[in-house]
Amino acid sequence: MTEPPLRAGITGLAVVSALGRGAQAQLADAPAFGPVRRFDVSARRVATAATLADAGTLADELSGVIAGACTGLSALERANTPLLLGIHGHPDAGRSAAATTAGFAANLAARAGLAGVARIYTCACVSGSTAVADAAAAIRAGRSGRVVVAAGYLVEPDQFALFDAGRALATDGAARPFSAGRSGLLLGDAVSAVVLEPVGTREVAAEVVGWGRAGDAHHVVRPDPNGRGLARAVGDALRRAGIGPDELGYVNANASGADGDSAEAAALRGALDGHRVPVSSTKSVHGHGLEGSGLLELVVTVLAVRAGKLPVNHGHLGADPDCDLDLILDAPRPATSPYALTVNAAFGGADTALLVKAVS
Repeated sequence: MTEPPLRAGITGLAVVSALGRGAQAQLADAPAFGPVRRFDVSARRVATAATLADAGTLADELSGVIAGACTGLSALERANTPLLLGIHGHPDAGRSAAATTAGFAANLAARAGLAGVARIYTCACVSGSTAVADAAAAIRAGRSGRVVVAAGYLVEPDQFALFDAGRALATDGAARPFSAGRSGLLLGDAVSAVVLEPVGTREVAAEVVGWGRAGDAHHVVRPDPNGRGLARAVGDALRRAGIGPDELGYVNANASGADGDSAEAAALRGALDGHRVPVSSTKSVHGHGLEGSGLLELVVTVLAVRAGKLPVNHGHLGADPDCDLDLILDAPRPATSPYALTVNAAFGGADTALLVKAVS
């Protein structure tokens, strides 16, 4: 008789964003955007981001969230647990970026007493969500007994300059996902970690019940306007979870206030088969955390559904007919289902979807 697959649960989590440190801070219902004071932006078109005033180095912030997520693990359990890390890279003059990133990751694992680094993800905005999907798949197949996933980005001058030069940043000081009159994204700090284990090992905050990954193969920067890749990822996540769109209670969208929001809206309408599921993008409060965004948004989604309060899609100026979704506007909505989806899309056309079942 074939044994049923194991179920992957989130048994520990820790988070830092511009909204603050810790779980409770992430449920704040006001955008965290403000003037950038971390570095000189006097030569930039845009001078706004979501940054935490007392943020340390990325290494220190990642070490802090990894330690926080692993609070319930013994030293022996940590010593047998690998780290999956989502990060942009850690270049250092005189050395290759790859070698330095590997050393950076190994040092994080050593500081936390973990077994080492199983994989580093540098796949842009789907880095953290791809790592979670890999971890959940490994646990479900019995290949791993426990995995720590961490991902992080702190707003820094190089990426800020690139996005500003590419005219991708919002010029009016607000991220406005799915809104008419949106003018671009705003960057934000995003550092988080989760522990995934088989359900039954210890108390879980949520189960990762489904996941999907796909590619647009459309354009190096612009998504497929019909959202076909993202729709496939969402459909795969629903099938793995064994639920229909009618059971889904919330979608934390990838939308950042950029032109690609309409493609995501098309993807969601198609994948959800016409069901009007409540949607918001928490990038509207904490900004776009690049490689750290997928994991931060997963954590925020779990926290919101557990708290029974679905986040507002802030910055909305008016309806865009190309973004016809059931957007959460004006005030948070009560959660009516434990099932929630968080989706991400990256430059190059990479798409991910994670489906969780929160435990209150």
